[in-house]
Amino acid sequence: MKFKSSIYRVVFLYISSLFFISLYGGQVCPYIDGLEFFELTLPISLIVALQYILHRILIDKLISQIPLEKQVSRYFKTELTLFVLSGFLLTFSNAILYDFPLVSGIKMILGFVTLGMFISVDLSLSHERALALYMKEQNIQLKPNENYFPLVGKFAVFATAIIILIVAIFLLVTIKDLDWLIQVGNEIPLTQAKISIMKEFIFIGSVLLLFVSIVIYSYSINLKYFLSNENAVLISATEGDLNGQVTVSSNDEFGVMAHHTNLMINSLLKRTEELQLTQDVTILSLASLAETRDNETGAHIKRTQRYVRALAEQLRHHENFKHELNERSIDLLYKSAPLHDIGKVGIPDRILLKPDKLDNDEFKIMKTHAELGGQALHVAEQGLGSTSFLQYAREIATTHHEKWNGSGYPNGLKELEIPISGRLMAVADVYDALISERVYKKAFSHEKAMDILVEGRGEHFDPDIIDALLEIEDEFISIAKEFQG
Repeated sequence: MKFKSSIYRVVFLYISSLFFISLYGGQVCPYIDGLEFFELTLPISLIVALQYILHRILIDKLISQIPLEKQVSRYFKTELTLFVLSGFLLTFSNAILYDFPLVSGIKMILGFVTLGMFISVDLSLSHERALALYMKEQNIQLKPNENYFPLVGKFAVFATAIIILIVAIFLLVTIKDLDWLIQVGNEIPLTQAKISIMKEFIFIGSVLLLFVSIVIYSYSINLKYFLSNENAVLISATEGDLNGQVTVSSNDEFGVMAHHTNLMINSLLKRTEELQLTQDVTILSLASLAETRDNETGAHIKRTQRYVRALAEQLRHHENFKHELNERSIDLLYKSAPLHDIGKVGIPDRILLKPDKLDNDEFKIMKTHAELGGQALHVAEQGLGSTSFLQYAREIATTHHEKWNGSGYPNGLKELEIPISGRLMAVADVYDALISERVYKKAFSHEKAMDILVEGRGEHFDPDIIDALLEIEDEFISIAKEFQG
């Protein structure tokens, strides 16, 4: 795996190091300051060019072949080693070509090490970003080692090293300037000497500040990337989406945080699935109980729940329904629909199983099934809390015989007082009753059933739901054919 995204950054930083090392040498070393321009820059240019070639070879051939979790650390160590070696190589070449003393060589090594520290950190952070993007694209997760070297420790080591190197550089500049003042004596006015020395300090301080800023900016980009990924997944999880995963792309606090976030989300997902299964089994058990006491067929239950889902899907983007109808609520409506007549378990057999049409007194007793079902489910819902999945089942059982004009039962609710779930179930239940054969009537055709439903628009039924039914009546025909009793 090779990363080409940081090539331009490498070239820029290497050219910058060539420029600043050349100027730095003249600021701290009188021997180097005495060289001609090409005598100074040619050896440094050749050494930096050689370092760049070695960088490409080592990054492409060695670092890219090791495990991902070790690459950033290895990148930093390799880059810093190259700068140290370049410093030693320049010292050796200056000693051979110009007979420079060891002290001059140490000054140049110090300059290479200082710039190398900044550049190595910046390029390793850049490589870390490239790794993170690659692992996210390829869906690769690291397994962070809990015994990682903490970021606080890394900051402390880096800050200490930089402080020592900066103090050493300014100390060398100060010593060089003091020697220079002794040499020039009174030949240069004191004010001019102060200005010259101040320029040196401003130059070196500016260079160091530039590279500190580069490292801070590079780290802030990484920090923003890691935190934004973490936050995005956590926000999705709080909104109910438990399918996200944070990419574990570093072996540090962020990697451990991402790893444990993923473990937490996986645990929540598992518990949610278990809860979903419990919920489905609960509804299925109650529906099975209702079916054993209902004189309707199992096909009626299958048809009505599919009618409800078809209507809900058609209305989910409607202005008056979109606030309540979503993927989860539609799924619960579908699963709860079979419980619409669960209250019939409390109706005596002589009425429930009567083969003939019910008389007025018997029908009054039969009508109590809506209230009985609602009360039974309300007791169960209270035990599970106000956000229980049984909310829709209770609403359907209680209100599916309410009418838009307020003439329904058991509570005489009208229009928007009737929950959406009850309004949907009313249309589904009546349609299926009309097209099904009963002991007291023959089955009506789809066309006849639709005429009756349309006639009840704004009286028995919610007008918007009837309009939705007219748009998908072919789907109702298909459902009726597929699940014939």
